[in-house]
Amino acid sequence: MKRLLKILISLIGFGVGIGVSQALRQFLDDARLLVNLSSMGYFFTVLGVYLAGAILFAFIFYLISGPIIRRCERIVNGSEAELRSVPMTDILFGCVGMLLGLLMAFLISRLLDSLVVPWLSMPLSLLIYIILAYLGALLFYKRWRELPGMHAMRRVYDQRRADGSAEDELTPSASVPKVLDTSVIIDGRIFDICATGFMEGPLVIPSVVLSELRHIADASDALKRNRGRRGLDILQRIQKELDIEVRIDSREFEDTDEVDVKILRLAQALHGCVVTNDYNLNKVAGVSGIKVLNVNDLANAVKPVVIPGEEMQVVVIKEGKEAGQGVAYLDDGTMIVIDSARKLIGETVDIVVTSVLQTSAGRMIFAKLKQAA
Repeated sequence: MKRLLKILISLIGFGVGIGVSQALRQFLDDARLLVNLSSMGYFFTVLGVYLAGAILFAFIFYLISGPIIRRCERIVNGSEAELRSVPMTDILFGCVGMLLGLLMAFLISRLLDSLVVPWLSMPLSLLIYIILAYLGALLFYKRWRELPGMHAMRRVYDQRRADGSAEDELTPSASVPKVLDTSVIIDGRIFDICATGFMEGPLVIPSVVLSELRHIADASDALKRNRGRRGLDILQRIQKELDIEVRIDSREFEDTDEVDVKILRLAQALHGCVVTNDYNLNKVAGVSGIKVLNVNDLANAVKPVVIPGEEMQVVVIKEGKEAGQGVAYLDDGTMIVIDSARKLIGETVDIVVTSVLQTSAGRMIFAKLKQAA
């Protein structure tokens, strides 16, 4: 999309270059600088002026297209975030006011066409269009409740607003944007969560996260490279296989180089939440007052509940860190530390749960052999 926009801006520059070349050719003709040329020489000289002007301005516009596109993206994203907090009724009446302002400006500009000075009528008309459109939108946006026949709507609006639900009633319900960080994309479980319908869009992928994934995918270390490529594959699967909105946000916060800080600031700007399984980012977001959806917390929440005193049968896989301990695992990957089971590695044993340790990093179960209970 950006490449197409750059081409379009370059074509605009090409057209501007032709216009400038036309003015330059007219100047050369008026100054009689080409009078001594033959018809063929005149033709090639004018053709060279047009080509040089068109190519020069096309190249200049191509060079400045990047900053122009980034600036427009920031304006659009900022406007979108602001409009989410504005009730639809205010937006509709603001548009009506703008249209009425443009209509009045059109009528006034028709009068200005009769002015003797043509170069003055055009800028005056443009100024009148801008001022009346702005005033019309502003007046209707601020004071539509004072219009005749709006008493019932005004009472409902004010009552809902007083109850804190005006926005919910007068605007369509919008999902909170979910800003994904690098760790949750590489983890891969986000695809399964979205596929089950427990998480709705829009999913927002910061450009800094995409850059980080590309750097990881290009790493010399094979493990890192595979993780980065897995993350990019997960994003492609979400976009192609799931009916969920995915946005790439290219906003740059140039006053900081920290990726986590940029993710948090983007979530604040979008009034959204951060989806992560990074423990430190989880804590920083909580301190900053930003809502966090932690995939590890979700995984722990849906695991089967195990309570002290419960009996189960497991296979001892390996020895534990402490003397005499054995380690087993449930089907969901939960680790079970069993006292006095070191000598029973590879055997199926009956155990009794003694305690359960729950953290954001996961769940750990402590148990002892049933015959020792």
